Amino acid sequence: MKRFTWHLLFITVITAQTTFADVHLPNVFGSHMVLQRHKPVPVWGWADSGEKITVTLANQTKITKAGKDGKWRVTLEKMEAGGPYQMLVKGKNNTVTFDDVLAGEVWICSGQSNMEWPLSSASNAKTEIPLANYPNIRQLLVKKEVSLTPKDNVEGNWSICTPETAPQFTAIGYFFAKQLQKELNVPIGLINTSWGGTHSETWTSREAMNRNDELRVEANKLPATDAEVIRSGTARTQVLLKTQQGGLPTTADEQTWATPALNDSEWKTMNMPGDWEWSGLPTLDGTVWFRQEVIIPDGSKIQGMTLHIGSVADNDSTFVNGELVGSTKGNKAREYALPDGLLKAGRNVIAVRVTDTGGSGGLMGRPDQLAISGENLTIPLAGAWKYRVATVFSSSYKPGPNTYATQLFNAMLNPLIPYAIGGVIWYQGESNAGRAYQYRKTFPLMIQDWRQHWGYDFPFLFVQLASYNAANGDSRHGSAWAELREAQTMTLQLPNTGMAVTSDIGERTDIHPKNKLDVGNRLAAEAMRVAYQKQGVPTNDASRGPQFNKMVVDGNRAIIQFRNSGAGLMAKDKYGYLKGFEIAGADKKFYYAKAAIEGNAVVVNADSVTVPVAVRYGWADDNGDVNLYNQENFPAVPFRTDTWKGITEAAKFGDQ
Repeated sequence: MKRFTWHLLFITVITAQTTFADVHLPNVFGSHMVLQRHKPVPVWGWADSGEKITVTLANQTKITKAGKDGKWRVTLEKMEAGGPYQMLVKGKNNTVTFDDVLAGEVWICSGQSNMEWPLSSASNAKTEIPLANYPNIRQLLVKKEVSLTPKDNVEGNWSICTPETAPQFTAIGYFFAKQLQKELNVPIGLINTSWGGTHSETWTSREAMNRNDELRVEANKLPATDAEVIRSGTARTQVLLKTQQGGLPTTADEQTWATPALNDSEWKTMNMPGDWEWSGLPTLDGTVWFRQEVIIPDGSKIQGMTLHIGSVADNDSTFVNGELVGSTKGNKAREYALPDGLLKAGRNVIAVRVTDTGGSGGLMGRPDQLAISGENLTIPLAGAWKYRVATVFSSSYKPGPNTYATQLFNAMLNPLIPYAIGGVIWYQGESNAGRAYQYRKTFPLMIQDWRQHWGYDFPFLFVQLASYNAANGDSRHGSAWAELREAQTMTLQLPNTGMAVTSDIGERTDIHPKNKLDVGNRLAAEAMRVAYQKQGVPTNDASRGPQFNKMVVDGNRAIIQFRNSGAGLMAKDKYGYLKGFEIAGADKKFYYAKAAIEGNAVVVNADSVTVPVAVRYGWADDNGDVNLYNQENFPAVPFRTDTWKGITEAAKFGDQ
């Protein structure tokens, strides 16, 4: 037995040494890849300690030795656009060959679902995909993964754009690349590393969070390893189920949980709205019931009432006094009209069955979105809710992308560094809207973090949130989405940044507008301005869209002056009317305003405001009625001239 054991050990060691000795590279390198032109190109990988590595591409040959840790790296000289080439990486025992390698422009495509959105789901997919034969456009689609520690590799392969592969391309990236190739006539490589519904903090490194006073507190709470998360998540879930009276319910049990007569005195309590992963159910994916008792005073007018739930992660079935009033799938705001007679004076019970399929779970809107309201009665529902777990999915023992900060930076971005890139296009912010004021700091922090890791200030272009009725937000009630757009506009103070305005192409009831063509084209226009401006040629800022410059008050009129107006301002309206402007006096009450173009300015007034103090444009969740453009057809940036307190100033990361 002893001899057999040593024989197995010897075979194991020899096998491990042989595997380690083979030279290999991370998956960001592969056949059909695009390398960045006009920049030094790092190439790196692993081999046996001290092993000689030879990298050959076109007319370049670079030689190095692997360090004691087995890591090696060479840097190829700057190249012009061209190809196809073959790259050879030769070690002691093997040679890695990459075929059909091109040199051109490489762009990271990142963010949440609107960047992840595939071409197959775009509005013009049926006409675009059959024609998508673009051999010089390639995509590396990075597989989704989370990690609390920095990884050194991703899963994914480079693919050539054809009608067969194009449906899986990021739609925005595809149209961006198509337009860039038309302008530059060089190969375009897209590295698609995106994940729907994610916060910016999960795309930020631990080092960067430690540089921010607010985020440092959360960074210090992060578990050290993924194994620790799984152990603690498993333990917490097991403890939860042991302490939950009766354990998990049967189907028959669940059917009684909506009824007013249910005795829920043994249920635990959690504040809603919020993410239950931050409030007692870390890493839980599954179904949780929430109940709240509502007392309606005698004599209240309770006809024509509406139950406002806000957004839910992910699906809900909502009951009032045991009657189902609505079910909705997806992270969108809920409003359920209540039949007259359902509510009554005295005790009422609201029960919400929430199913979370992954990541954050719970009632996720703002506190003011959680209420019962009618013509003369509003009952806030934010606060303590009774809850009980009904089902636990097997995925519950693993964290979602938003469970902890830094996870997607570690798993889906860090392995790409220092691959040479031309820039980044980014579409994200929907998941940070509840903390829009904090986004003024966290978004620039993330951009600077990425640049510091790469070692240069590459162009960073992003999409401003499109119009979407997230919560009926506007100037009268406050708008988290408007405040998030403002935070995005403020981020343009960073050098080498650009923004595509998309208020005019959103969809009121869909957080995923299907028109990705205009988004990609507007990003490409910003790329031409920021990344590819020719020396000696005056910068054309028209692609930025008209942007507020200053306000001058003249009697009862506010004169708004703009920059980036290009060849002049215009209104997209059959009769030339401008829409989307509001005006307020010292009382801070906003009124819909008349607005007219005069040169490169817009004159705004309203009969109800004799002395203007503030003007707003497109200041609402759903601001799709805006119609001010420059002659080059780029929409104006939504804005406000005031600095009055918004509704998200107190919200911080970790409050979800």
